[in-house]
Amino acid sequence: MPPSAPRRALVLLLPPLLWLPVVLPVPIERAAANQEPSPATESPDTGLYYHRYLQEVINVLETDGHFREKLQAANAEDIKSGKLSRELDFVSHHVRTKLDELKRQEVSRLRMLLKAKMDAKQEPNVQVDHLNLLKQFEHLDPQNQHTFEARDLELLIQTATRDLAQYDAAHHEEFKRYEMLKEHERRQYLESLGEEQRKEAERKLEEQQRRHREHPKVNVPGSQAQLKEVWEELDGLDPNRFNPKTFFILHDINSDGVLDEQELEALFTKELEKVYDPKNEEDDMREMEEERLRMREHVMKNVDTNQDRLVTLEEFLASTQRKEFGDTGEGWETVEMHPAYTEEELRRFEEELAAREAELKAQAQRLSRETEALGRSQDQLVAQRRELQQAVLQMEQRKQQQQQQDQNPPPANPEGQLKFHPDTDDVPVPAPAGDQKDAQASEKKAPEPLPSLPQLDSQHL
Repeated sequence: MPPSAPRRALVLLLPPLLWLPVVLPVPIERAAANQEPSPATESPDTGLYYHRYLQEVINVLETDGHFREKLQAANAEDIKSGKLSRELDFVSHHVRTKLDELKRQEVSRLRMLLKAKMDAKQEPNVQVDHLNLLKQFEHLDPQNQHTFEARDLELLIQTATRDLAQYDAAHHEEFKRYEMLKEHERRQYLESLGEEQRKEAERKLEEQQRRHREHPKVNVPGSQAQLKEVWEELDGLDPNRFNPKTFFILHDINSDGVLDEQELEALFTKELEKVYDPKNEEDDMREMEEERLRMREHVMKNVDTNQDRLVTLEEFLASTQRKEFGDTGEGWETVEMHPAYTEEELRRFEEELAAREAELKAQAQRLSRETEALGRSQDQLVAQRRELQQAVLQMEQRKQQQQQQDQNPPPANPEGQLKFHPDTDDVPVPAPAGDQKDAQASEKKAPEPLPSLPQLDSQHL
């Protein structure tokens, strides 16, 4: 078994986007079976929300010699059933420590996701039961949030196997909804036109569909005619000297002894180019990707006998011996020959769209009313703010006037009358309280006459 077998045995559970980069690149001159594998490279995202965790666990496990040896001897059923997971008890302490850290990081990430979800629902003060909430994530054991155990590896493999088995089905469903939306918008557009404009638009659409159907015969994927065309036009070899084994070796790009799904899809490019051209407005590139997926599924169904989503040399050679390999009839039936939906499905889809549109319209109206109410509240707040600012300004002015009066108080008489000072141009100035009392007393008491002095004549002098 080639040195890439341990990694390939584990990641045979993963979808085509993950397989090709995950399989270790091995040179054509096969390395020794006991040679250390090269460092793993980061694979494209599979779409799983735990993709990075899955990838990092695989990378760490492959650094352990014992686990890699057991993985090399295991088959797909051993991996899926969880038998391989029990070997985790025998890996090195260093590897277990790394796995523990990976799990703690994943638990922390999931907690952050849960918190963000709760905050988005405007429930920031709700007490969160992390243990129960973590149970919805099936790719790890929530009961033990600190160490990575055999149960964690078993759950990770089982969950990834189940989720990725639904990958193609989810892609087909997404394409169906895309096609129904496209047809719905086309019908709405035609209904919005006048009679003459509608006839012209329908004529143009029919012309586009006619041009799209006018293409060379598309060979059945995996048939002798299809492989020989690749052999001749892409590989530049004599079609009369076609050799299935040589063909397999040529297109096993990473030389790992199998054709994975991406390597198979690369063989369909020539057939797809017969039907789809990105320069033509009538050719939908989204349909081309659906066509590629259908071709790959067809080959896997007829060639991948053990259904491990990998084609071995033995499986490939066996497929070339079947009658179907040379008898392809009228060729491959493309997407437009097999509508992705029925009229009943389209009707339900349009009802769903109408309900969704009505819901969005109601939400828009509610938001509009709330916006208007907020606008009125804002105007009221602005007016109140101006009144408050004006009141504060008036209070400040009164305070300043009071301070000035306290610093320079005007004098006043006891009766509160102003006192006049001749040196102030007869300006009345209030007399001090003491002066007022003395004046009142002098007015009540008449002045006594001065004593008369004796008259002195000159004789006395």
